[in-house]
Amino acid sequence: MRQVLTDARSGRRGRSPWPAIVALAVLGGAGVIGARAAGWFEGEQQARIEGAPVVRGPLRIAVVARGNLKAAESTALRCGLEGRTTILMLVPEGTWVEEGQLVCELDASALVERLLQQTISVNNAEAAFVKSRQNHEIQESQNRSDIAAAQQKLKFAEQDLRRFEEGDRASLRQKAQQAIDLAKEEEARATTRLTWSDELAQKGFLTNSELESDRIAQHRAQVVLDQATLDLDLLERFELPRKQDQLSSAVEEARRELERVELQAKARLVDFAADLRSSEAELGLESEKRTKLEEQIAKAKLRAPRAGMIVYAQRDSDEPPIQEGAGVREREEILSIPSTAGMIAQAKLHESVIKQVELGLGCTLRSDALPGRQLVGKVTYLAVLPDQNSWWANPNTRLYRTDVAIDSDTTGLRPGMSCMVEILIEELPDTLHIPLQAVHSTGDESIVFVRSGNRTERRTVRTGRYNEQVVQVLEGLSEGEIVLLSTPAGTDLGSTGS
Repeated sequence: MRQVLTDARSGRRGRSPWPAIVALAVLGGAGVIGARAAGWFEGEQQARIEGAPVVRGPLRIAVVARGNLKAAESTALRCGLEGRTTILMLVPEGTWVEEGQLVCELDASALVERLLQQTISVNNAEAAFVKSRQNHEIQESQNRSDIAAAQQKLKFAEQDLRRFEEGDRASLRQKAQQAIDLAKEEEARATTRLTWSDELAQKGFLTNSELESDRIAQHRAQVVLDQATLDLDLLERFELPRKQDQLSSAVEEARRELERVELQAKARLVDFAADLRSSEAELGLESEKRTKLEEQIAKAKLRAPRAGMIVYAQRDSDEPPIQEGAGVREREEILSIPSTAGMIAQAKLHESVIKQVELGLGCTLRSDALPGRQLVGKVTYLAVLPDQNSWWANPNTRLYRTDVAIDSDTTGLRPGMSCMVEILIEELPDTLHIPLQAVHSTGDESIVFVRSGNRTERRTVRTGRYNEQVVQVLEGLSEGEIVLLSTPAGTDLGSTGS
């Protein structure tokens, strides 16, 4: 349609807009019927049935739609409880309330019972968490003790090895060597005594028994010397290496024992740590559930966030109205408190005219509650997508929400009142125009049927701007010609736009 309007201004032939604006023709026809009922066209009723003249003169291009008044700013109070619930208390609609005043209470009795059970669950979870934390601390303490004992054992083993290497080994060698030295001295003394005894015995100063006793003593000293020498040899070859190996093995075993204790401590602590995390997570989960229930119960009481008048939310026709005892679902609007800062008119425009409307266009408004009073405003919002509710109600209709800010004094007006909104598109001071229903669409062409005497001529025209009743003619007609308002009998238009 925008292309049609552009072509109309530039003087080029474009595609016909009629497939998109048949609904406007219907609305215009309804307006004509209403005008006829009021007696506006009684003097020329017969002429309108047969045809209408091409008129030159001013043409007002405007879009008219019904709408409802709403507060420019409104605070909505919605159901914050999950699922569905029932309204227990509700301030009557139209009541003036102060900020913080209780305006609605929802049924939260089931939530209160759940909160009691949840509190018990939280207490149990808290007890389990405390027990898990203490067990974890006990195991940590036991691990520290076990690791300290293993470290001490390793330390002692290393000290024993160092003591042997730095002192005991030399001491054992020294003792063995001292034993050999003493044995040698004893053997030398015994040998010397035996020599003297043998000489004395030869001279007859000693008896044979005394000589034999000295010989035995010398032999004993020799045996002791041999044994001491052998002990030193065994000490060097076997006992000292064995002691070295034993102490070194003890150090290695103590070191491995320390590693085992540390690993076992970690393994035992893993179980307690996992149990502690589980109990902590369980406590957090149960606490969150309790907090959520407390928040839900708090949301059951709706208080006024600002001072103002209570306005109930409008529901679909198949649902009961907002009232005490009515069921509401989560996030559903229950009521609103509009501000007194200003009002807007909210209308729904047909898709055939939405491209003509732009933000900032001036509007005039009339409210049924204040007849004879005209308000002024401007378009402040145009919906990008069609209204879903009207779409579902009539799948063949696409209506777009449009907001008009009212600049006039709104004293006496209230939210919810109906009004008529007229959006001024353009004022054409001097142009040819004909009734909208006289134009027919066949593919890319717009045609009219012109009556000349008893003959009817099919003629292609180029159109421009249009409103709900008339359309601008740019080419194809002259002032005063008569165009038919319906297709002549037996005429085949081919592909006619709907």
